[in-house]
Amino acid sequence: MEKPCHGVIYGVRLRAEYDYRYIGLTTKSEKVRLRQHFKVAREGRKTPFYDWLRKQDRDDVIADILDWVYGLDDLGRAEIAWIAYLRREGQPLLNLADGGLGPTGVVWTEEMREAARIRSTGRPGVHRFGEAAPFFGHNHSAAQRAKWSIERKGTNAGEANPNYGKFGPEHPAFGRVMSEESRRRLSAMRMGAGNPNFGKTASAETRAKMSAVRKGRPMPSSKRNAHTRHHTNKGVFKESCTYCVEDLSRRNDPETES
Repeated sequence: MEKPCHGVIYGVRLRAEYDYRYIGLTTKSEKVRLRQHFKVAREGRKTPFYDWLRKQDRDDVIADILDWVYGLDDLGRAEIAWIAYLRREGQPLLNLADGGLGPTGVVWTEEMREAARIRSTGRPGVHRFGEAAPFFGHNHSAAQRAKWSIERKGTNAGEANPNYGKFGPEHPAFGRVMSEESRRRLSAMRMGAGNPNFGKTASAETRAKMSAVRKGRPMPSSKRNAHTRHHTNKGVFKESCTYCVEDLSRRNDPETES
């Protein structure tokens, strides 16, 4: 079979918008190429374009023919020209490369190669903290955080959560114990102004709801009262209860006997 001598430059966008998100070339039809893109996205390839594509409804995404080109070399040059032109025009393209045929796009740095090597061998990634982190000292804008909040809302809720319905050994966190250092650090972070409820007062309506929910429920006035009610009166001993341990010590100490 002869190789195709012509192709098209296409642009992918949302049907309701006029900003292109991706520019590509193909010797097939733009519709066939778009179907291939959706297939790759479903398979989980991680690039900005495929991450964006996975969030869209299939019927909302279209591919427009931007240019017909004869000759594969000219097709590659046309893609480069279209990507450069639309970037100058401020289009929010998600292309990683500048376009063209063959390995003429992204030039990998040593850091990128090392990260890919670690991922391919199944080892955990290298974490960088403090000033070594690439985002150190930066903050995402309020608009960006609001956008992410909307996009991620409900993503991991209910059955969409990958750990939904997993208990005991099936849960990935089973058997893990937080270190004392981590506990102290979290405690310090949530004290004072770090507490999400710092300076807040429950409204009268909220207090009324809380009261109604707890009505009829035994509420010990103190730890000592709870110990007497749930341990002493029921003949229960718990090693974690300070008063149980104290009572046992007094019973075993002959000097405390009258």
